[in-house]
Amino acid sequence: MLAVIGGSGLTQFSSLEISHQQAVGTPYGEPSAELTFGRIGKQPVVFIARHGRGHTIPPHMVNYRANIWALAKAAGARRIVSVASVGGIRADLCPGRLVVPDQIIDYTWGRQTTFHENCDAQVVHIDFTHPYDQALRQQLLAAASRAGESVGDGAVYAASQGPRLETAAEIDRFERDGAHMVGMTGMPEAALAREAGLPYAALTVVANWAAGRADSALAIRFENLEGVLQEAMVRVRKVIGRLCEDLQ
Repeated sequence: MLAVIGGSGLTQFSSLEISHQQAVGTPYGEPSAELTFGRIGKQPVVFIARHGRGHTIPPHMVNYRANIWALAKAAGARRIVSVASVGGIRADLCPGRLVVPDQIIDYTWGRQTTFHENCDAQVVHIDFTHPYDQALRQQLLAAASRAGESVGDGAVYAASQGPRLETAAEIDRFERDGAHMVGMTGMPEAALAREAGLPYAALTVVANWAAGRADSALAIRFENLEGVLQEAMVRVRKVIGRLCEDLQ
């Protein structure tokens, strides 16, 4: 089963032929929303809205552990595709661009980052050299190509704390550190998926230029975001639809 985590702009998955919804409790509290089960073509899919059905949960308050546990244990997902909006830092990452990142720099703090925190349990370390599953990344890129959609291959995702957007100086710092895009939900989601043993890859949508860049030089233009995301999510659904065909 393929799990899809929807972020800003993808709180519902219109191409999913829904069979049922299920509210799930977990040892880590309540997930962001009920799990929605169905099919895209012949591929079984489970979907969860990261920020809740009404987009009411800010990035720093998402219960990432409950979401990943629910997908792994309650739904029996075999792989996860995360859809997330980001700000573009690198010059070619303009609004509307779709990108499959390959690395992460984590600037978040105070979030619950592991399933293994019981002092009576054995310490668990995961290898996180490559935070995104390489095979699933390539499957996403191949699906995009077959769907006729241009998707960037590789970028460094800077995971910021939120919920506020970044200062121009912070974006300058991220760029010096080697980041190409900035978002607020990439961590600890990716690490938790690795702990749960689930291949995880992200399909990101550049919603705007990051602070201090291009038309965000003076301020982020929020009035432009909705139109960019609506158009891009049509292409995101197309790519995921093709991925589902390929996984059958």
